[in-house]
Amino acid sequence: MKIVTICGAGIGSSGILKVNAEKALDTLGLSASVVAADVASVRDVSDDANVILTSQEFVEAIGDTYAEVIVIKNHFDQGEITAAVDRALGEH
Repeated sequence: MKIVTICGAGIGSSGILKVNAEKALDTLGLSASVVAADVASVRDVSDDANVILTSQEFVEAIGDTYAEVIVIKNHFDQGEITAAVDRALGEH
């Protein structure tokens, strides 16, 4: 399984989401690779992704994808991120 975190530059918000998604995976006992990327390279890194975590402002730029796009409202809310990862990957 693969999670991609997206933000404008690929280092700020996506980096925070990456760390918190990895924490969520640990908490849930799930295994997946997590990659942080900028919105311009979303096509290159998300072709095999199961989930894309991002802010509302980047959803339109992501466009069509087979991955489940999940909008995270608070990048520092570990509960929100863990719940989102669990909903997306916990049943697999």
